[in-house]
Amino acid sequence: MWAGKYLAAKRCGPWEYATRQGDGRAAVLLAIDDEDHVLLVDQYRVPLGRRSLELPAGLVGDDVADEGVEAAAARELEEETGYRASRLDIIGDFASSPGMTSETFTLVRASGLTRVGDGGGVAGEGITVHRVPVSEVAAYVAERRAEGFAIDVRILVLLGTLVLPTTVRPE
Repeated sequence: MWAGKYLAAKRCGPWEYATRQGDGRAAVLLAIDDEDHVLLVDQYRVPLGRRSLELPAGLVGDDVADEGVEAAAARELEEETGYRASRLDIIGDFASSPGMTSETFTLVRASGLTRVGDGGGVAGEGITVHRVPVSEVAAYVAERRAEGFAIDVRILVLLGTLVLPTTVRPE
């Protein structure tokens, strides 16, 4: 129906939905340090018209063709948060909003974190990094909501994924 540089609107029978141009997969990071703090980020999101609290994430293959999930996860973790992981484990693949978009994401657990920079993303992203004790995530999210932040639904995954086993994703 319509295609831009990054998105396309498609129709299949009566169903209309959005797709990302290219692969359409994202790597989303569940990054918890040795002191049991999770790394969260927030940035202004144009479609929402406000800042959004999120897990660090980015598109696979955004900068490099044929980039793997682990490479994208490592790149995005360092760009957005300023941390590097000594270990990345794939938890699994998930659909973001399956009634509206074909976009999926691979959830990746990052461990052995070392701070190597300030984070904040690439030019123009305006990302703010938050290091939150895992035991305080629910209260922290409630505080950000009260301040008017949008909350990415993947934040809800955070609580459940702490008990999910790491799985091997078929290639």
